Amino acid sequence: MMDRKNSKFMELYGYDLLLGSIAAFYVFLVPYTKVEESFNVQAMHDILYHQHHLENYDHLEFPGVVPRTFIGSLLVSILAFPATSVISWLHLPKIYSLYAVRLALGFIILLMLRFFRLQIKHKFGRQVEFFFVILTAVQFHMLFYCTRPLPNIFALGLVNLAYGYWLQESFYGALNSLIVATLIFRCDILLLLAPLGLELLLVGNTSFSTFSFVPSLTAPIFAEILKDIITGLTMLVDSVMWRRLLWPEFEVLWFNSVLNRSSEWGTHPFHWYFTSALPRSLLAAYPLSLLGVFIDRRLLPYMLPIWSFVILYSKLPHKELRFIIGVIPMLNLSAATAASRIFNNRKKGSWVFLYIGLLGLLLSSLGLTVVTFMASYENYPGGYALQRLHLLGEVESDQNKTWVHIDSFSAMNGVSRFCENDSPWRYSKEEGIHLGELSQRNFTYLLNEHKEINGYKCLFAVDGFSRYQIRRDFPPISLVKEPKVFIHGNKEMANRRSWQGCL
Repeated sequence: MMDRKNSKFMELYGYDLLLGSIAAFYVFLVPYTKVEESFNVQAMHDILYHQHHLENYDHLEFPGVVPRTFIGSLLVSILAFPATSVISWLHLPKIYSLYAVRLALGFIILLMLRFFRLQIKHKFGRQVEFFFVILTAVQFHMLFYCTRPLPNIFALGLVNLAYGYWLQESFYGALNSLIVATLIFRCDILLLLAPLGLELLLVGNTSFSTFSFVPSLTAPIFAEILKDIITGLTMLVDSVMWRRLLWPEFEVLWFNSVLNRSSEWGTHPFHWYFTSALPRSLLAAYPLSLLGVFIDRRLLPYMLPIWSFVILYSKLPHKELRFIIGVIPMLNLSAATAASRIFNNRKKGSWVFLYIGLLGLLLSSLGLTVVTFMASYENYPGGYALQRLHLLGEVESDQNKTWVHIDSFSAMNGVSRFCENDSPWRYSKEEGIHLGELSQRNFTYLLNEHKEINGYKCLFAVDGFSRYQIRRDFPPISLVKEPKVFIHGNKEMANRRSWQGCL
């Protein structure tokens, strides 16, 4: 009886355990976050630890380029609150709360992915579902990013929900999910909503009034109410949190699209998503996704809006992989369909060569994922530097003697409020301080990207990932690391013990 229950449990949740275990592995091995995640990470910290004391919130001092919504951070914080309460009660370091909020976010995203996966099983069969899971597991970016609090990831949950409704032929559910994602988390989801809505309109699965933001007799009443509630919710919550009347995603849309200010953070050519971002993120699924459309005609209506989204987004000069991460699940579906067909025909004629190619692609994807993970592990030198300082630094009873200044580079590469220890440690992220002025500010320690600073001694350095190196022996790819963050101590602290020093 027990074996039967275990078998039933694994049948129902085995795939979820596999994907969830990989995502959790990434969380525990690489807990730190980058600058792109900083707003939501700091927001979740402040919601959990400062609660209604808004004057202590990080975003008021460091607002960022454009305001972002608190809705996602609030939902994740509510889910993680029981765990973080226990962590606080046990007086454990706040880094454990960072694990909790990231795992909570991953649970939400993978729950939405599960809904999409179940619709894949119902529409395309168990074998396609199996290959969908395998392709997702041997890719790096989807499971690595699903626990990272980016606006794109909050939107990804709703996009996966929309995909599931789409396969279910619940078209209004799909459109409403994308509308919510657009209004709250990422205004650029409009570039996916528009081609999908147009396709459904042309084939007669919906009506034009569905996309109207003005109530009409023919539009579904629920859709109209939903739009009003969602817009009002984000404006209410975020206006309170930001202390001014605003709709965050409208300001983001204005900044990126109307003012085209996003290009100030770098540009890429039009083809970059097709020649760099998608090949790196999809790996084996990239060629298979193209093959899938030719093998199974049912995929074409699903792929047209997806590729239209990427093409439309390619016109924006500033490009990042996270901007189009929402297309990966649907492209994995196309790839899984091709892999399933190849597997079924593996003993027939030329299909044998395709089957051998499939196995080679899967093994290559796994190898590249391992290499990418190793690089990512070494890509948060600021977080590792502060962790090591906490372990090695001498904590004095006088707060002024344990005052740490964190420069912008360190803050952008792993340091967040979850990394900070309680009193007597104090921290400053004040920007714009000239290197020559740091010694006049009575900082005990500095986390800085510069090796030499007047008035301070370099105590130790933390290496970070620099580049890949091709080798002639095994393994064929290795990582090149170099010092990225230098930890300096004032003269009094530097002379209290023997430090490693910086070569």
